Amino acid sequence: MPEIDRGRLRTLTDRERVRFAERHPRSAAAYANAGHLFGRVPMTWMNKTAAGFPVYADRARGARITDVDGHEYVDFCLGDTAAMAGHSPAPVVAAVTRRLGELGGASVMLPTEDAAAVGEELARRFGLPLWSFALTATDANRWAIRLLRAVTGRPRILVNSYCYHGSVDESLIVVGPDGRPRSREGNVGAPTDVTSTSRVAEFNDLAGLERELAYGDVAAVLMEPALTNIGIVLPEPSYLDGVRELTRRYGTYLINDETHTFSAGPGGATAAWALSPDVVTIGKAIGGGVPVGAYGLSAELAGRLGGRTDLDLVDMGGVGGTLAGNPVSMAATRATLEEVLTGAAFAGMAEVATGFEDGVRAIIERHALPWSVSRLGARAEYRFAAPAPRTGTESAACADAELEDFLHVYLLNRGVLLTPFHNMALMCPETTAADVARHHEIFDAALTQLRG
Repeated sequence: MPEIDRGRLRTLTDRERVRFAERHPRSAAAYANAGHLFGRVPMTWMNKTAAGFPVYADRARGARITDVDGHEYVDFCLGDTAAMAGHSPAPVVAAVTRRLGELGGASVMLPTEDAAAVGEELARRFGLPLWSFALTATDANRWAIRLLRAVTGRPRILVNSYCYHGSVDESLIVVGPDGRPRSREGNVGAPTDVTSTSRVAEFNDLAGLERELAYGDVAAVLMEPALTNIGIVLPEPSYLDGVRELTRRYGTYLINDETHTFSAGPGGATAAWALSPDVVTIGKAIGGGVPVGAYGLSAELAGRLGGRTDLDLVDMGGVGGTLAGNPVSMAATRATLEEVLTGAAFAGMAEVATGFEDGVRAIIERHALPWSVSRLGARAEYRFAAPAPRTGTESAACADAELEDFLHVYLLNRGVLLTPFHNMALMCPETTAADVARHHEIFDAALTQLRG
């Protein structure tokens, strides 16, 4: 980006990293002493930090996190959606405490009444009548894929380039510079060449989708109704209707992964945009921070599966997990859906997110930067491109790691936390307009220093 002085950018980032290290001695010591953890962190992706080492959390409540050095942050990351309900919402704490304390039984390998209530509520919100549970959306996607391969007899899964479906093997495929499919950069230990299991099309490209479906070997299209983990890429008018028409025409099932697009409203993008998938998968947010995943099936699909006596859906058929549907997850999910992430809560979250979007756009325009901001309900994100990218590949191409690191560590040093992998800000029911204003003040100051 020629309008950014790269030397100045590096100088400012170095200064902010020094400041971060001086302000976070206990986090630095905790990281140094974690030698028995692979990568020194519980999960290696926690090493994605602009500051050189991660902030260590001490406590969290609502829209705030406090680290081990005593610094408080306005949290717009919210566990990358897992804490969309806010940190430790009171109804979830009460439900989990009752389940573990008064009632007991964290893992009993038996159903509870909470699970039926959750299934009923998910059916009401998303329009699919039958639900089953996992511990993550990744597992929900894996199990849905197995079911759809079984009922169709087709081997391949189609995804969008630079989509996000967790660590599902079939999803780690992108459109290469030559227009041909290839494994996504950094794909770890793939069990087989992903181009033999998957097909790929660009988001917002109906012609490309039809070209891939025409081979007749795609069991399911697994997609986010809007791309979210490569920057928000919104669907163009009539695109999602076209996807549904093409999947039906070619005898392919459609899975909506609502794990991130749940930010669009109480029933995710599926309800907000009147979509009609055959399967919905979701995780993270519905548990109020407690691990859970779920997938919902249409009546037609469930009927086809139920009529297959050759499929082992009870024991070792590859669809399930001992901890899936456990009493704690079900109690937490019921409390989250019934008492926290309600329709009224989503309306308030979207209003605050609109303020975030409008304010960022005004700051970008004031600094005359060729950037854009997009919003999906309670979620907003700025990208270093204008107009906003229309495909995952376009969005990936406009990434700028140096610039992103500077903005993130600058915000961290002043008490604002964004999702570390990109510039996403998510609102929870306790996020306020004052929190948004705080981000804007710091964001504006960062750009002022950057532009000199």
